[in-house]
Amino acid sequence: MGGLILYLHGFCSSPASWKSRLLAEEMARRGLAGQFVCPQLSPVPDQAVADVSRLIENAGAPVTLVGSSLGGHYASHLAEKYGLPAVLINPAAIARLDAGKFIGEHTNFHSGERFTFTGEHARQLQAQVAVPTPERYWLLLETGDEVLDYHQAQDFWFGCRQSIFEGGDHSFTRFPGIIPQLIEFAGL
Repeated sequence: MGGLILYLHGFCSSPASWKSRLLAEEMARRGLAGQFVCPQLSPVPDQAVADVSRLIENAGAPVTLVGSSLGGHYASHLAEKYGLPAVLINPAAIARLDAGKFIGEHTNFHSGERFTFTGEHARQLQAQVAVPTPERYWLLLETGDEVLDYHQAQDFWFGCRQSIFEGGDHSFTRFPGIIPQLIEFAGL
């Protein structure tokens, strides 16, 4: 079957996100639709990691993780846990970030589902921080990210392959042009 790209969306996002849809469409166009998975992640960090861990353990093929924003944190944690390659797109560098600032009620951008992010959830994220093994990662950052300070990710994933682009925003505006390289990075 070849490899599998497992895309992990960001906080308050879903498989309906712009990047997930674009990547899924390009994979389908290349006849690789069955090699792309983007699960709906639980808003509870430990549950999200447990759910994705099961997908990885049952994949039956080499997995490349792609994570955006909070999904980048999860991808990094899971890359270390399972020894996998990962592409991180404007990722949340939880070790450098006060996750407590997100405590409160939130609404999923796509489903409208409301959820509460708690202090316990912030502690779960902190407990998931793993020191990155540089050769596993490709870090994609835009300096115009209005949600996360790109310097935090640049510092946390120091020594990893990094592509830093001027401007843009948290959505990573250059994503359409990166997709072919991302698929190549995954060996597909």
